[in-house]
Amino acid sequence: MEFITQNPSENKAVIRELVKGWENKKRSGALVLGLEGDLGSGKTTFLQGMTEALGVKEKVLSPTFVIMKKYGIPANPCGFKNFYHFDFYRLEDSKEILALGFEEIIKGKKNLVAIEWAEKIKDILPKDAIWLKFEHLGEEKRKIKIIV
Repeated sequence: MEFITQNPSENKAVIRELVKGWENKKRSGALVLGLEGDLGSGKTTFLQGMTEALGVKEKVLSPTFVIMKKYGIPANPCGFKNFYHFDFYRLEDSKEILALGFEEIIKGKKNLVAIEWAEKIKDILPKDAIWLKFEHLGEEKRKIKIIV
């Protein structure tokens, strides 16, 4: 599946449709989203739209320097209670994240986990993770390719 969006508003419309499809996806634990793409390709903007669609009230910013942020998700039809946002841009070794309780987080069925620069830890992600590849096509134009 592939989308091209012209601006953040279109991004949000795409996200709302995607989230509806993901809520019933069979999975062994958390719904894990692996995001790949160059700096400025739209990963964080996509996640901001997704969390807005899920009703998260806090402003979602990339946790580049803190590695992880956790947000509560208000009652929603998707059934998720927690959103975990990881950014592994600065990560040297995938084993570093195990100290953050990563294994427990991805086991929780009520957790939605999004990982920027997920290719750095591909070896420890669940096999049922959804991969999103972002490509910068112009000023605000983005291509988002989803691999389920």
